[in-house]
Amino acid sequence: MDRSSHGRSRRFAPAVALAAAAALTLAGCSSSSGGKKADEDGDSGASAGKANTPRMTVALVTHQAPGDTFWDIVRKGAEAAAAKDNIKLVYSADPNAGNQANLVQNAVDQKVDGIAVTLAKPDALRSVLGKAEKAGIPVVGLNSGLADWQKLGLMEFFGQDESVAGEAFGKKLNEVGSKKALCVIHEQGNVGLTQRCDGLKKTFEGSVENLYVNGADKPSVKATVTAKLQQDSAIDHVVTLGAPFAMTAVQSVDESGSKARVATFDLNKELTGAIEKGDIEFAVDQQPYLQGYLAVDGLWLYKNNGNYSGGGEQPVLTGPAFVDKSNVKAVAEFASKGTR
Repeated sequence: MDRSSHGRSRRFAPAVALAAAAALTLAGCSSSSGGKKADEDGDSGASAGKANTPRMTVALVTHQAPGDTFWDIVRKGAEAAAAKDNIKLVYSADPNAGNQANLVQNAVDQKVDGIAVTLAKPDALRSVLGKAEKAGIPVVGLNSGLADWQKLGLMEFFGQDESVAGEAFGKKLNEVGSKKALCVIHEQGNVGLTQRCDGLKKTFEGSVENLYVNGADKPSVKATVTAKLQQDSAIDHVVTLGAPFAMTAVQSVDESGSKARVATFDLNKELTGAIEKGDIEFAVDQQPYLQGYLAVDGLWLYKNNGNYSGGGEQPVLTGPAFVDKSNVKAVAEFASKGTR
């Protein structure tokens, strides 16, 4: 396979895979200290699947905004993979693209063994990702940046095609008879969020209006959505792009006296309960736990076995999957554990 256009086949020299021992060890992980030391119980059956490979350090750098619980699920998946793979996981986040680039630079300076990064604003990370490449540090993408991960030289990408998810969302709105939708964008400049609303417009047979809000200020989000619903009674669906904002939109619908329904992208424990109650019509789940898990595990597999998920050429898609009243009970069991 010719991968010269991305340079990934020559960029890093993967370590030789190590033979598995009869008694394997498990190391925990944390956001800063690197976690607990491995526990050895001497039972090879009980500890099967736990790595005894040399300790790695992986930096997970996201664009998480304060209070956005979506990222708790991503992080939990990453921590599970780190524990299994004997990895010290260092988590950091900043919604400001320049600050996120600085966090990646910190990881490069610390000479970590691998970096997993989100690309909500890819141009801001171009330079620092080039520095990671020059330093010989493998980098994978997750969640945001499906259109840009190869251009920026990343090895792999784990996430949802936001345009496809948006198109599927638009078709779902057609099925439920919607005529006018309000697409609430909680972070201006985030390419993934824009792609969701753009995809929705492609397939939705009704009209769509985008509404920009400050996702870091929930009272402001509620006030802005409430005012819009009071102004335009024709809106029959409020589409939010994150589970916490869906719950805020439900409050806006109540306060405005609107008859609009709320549907959303992304999922969490509170949202599954709202779907069961009928407050939220449906949600699109991109499986953030899987994104965090696969990104960290992918770096371990590369270092210890030279593997590329998707062959280094195709992304690994984790969504979209619809959750509504027909299947929410099955999903809620896992959401209550913080894994969906």
